[in-house]
Amino acid sequence: MKKRELYNSRFFVIQIIENVFCNVSLCSIISSLFLMHPSLKYLSILLLLLTTFVLYNTAVYTSDRAVTLSAKAIEGENIWLKNNCNACHQIYGLGGYLGPDLTNEYSRINNENYLKAMFNSGTKAMPQFHFNEQEKVALIQFLKEIDRTGYYPNKAATIESNGWVTLKYKKLTYEK
Repeated sequence: MKKRELYNSRFFVIQIIENVFCNVSLCSIISSLFLMHPSLKYLSILLLLLTTFVLYNTAVYTSDRAVTLSAKAIEGENIWLKNNCNACHQIYGLGGYLGPDLTNEYSRINNENYLKAMFNSGTKAMPQFHFNEQEKVALIQFLKEIDRTGYYPNKAATIESNGWVTLKYKKLTYEK
């Protein structure tokens, strides 16, 4: 690379940095990119794309609505997974299709004794599991906390003019 090209390349890099930190319009930054040496131009475009990717993913995939389950609910989730309940049932539409979606069954049925009986006796296609009382309580706590995370299917969602979807949520309070 010649001295003059190196000087021009450094000049444009400095100009881009000044533009970014001095709140100059994006158009002047982009026009500076096209006047650069090709290798620096590609590097700058790569950095711009990488920065855009990181900012976009940070905005989309971070949420202030993190769901943490209580110790009893985690025990119930482990029982759920150990007995492969998700092979037949769904949570938020994910799982098998033989049994019903159990996302909001706790609030729909609203009877813990009925749920405990269902866990042990099953129905036509549901096998009998013979859970002990502690396992039934843990499963009920898991379903209770899953129920509080939201509605499925969420028919109260509204689509904003900018394309974002606003969902109706439930109150996130759990037992300790």
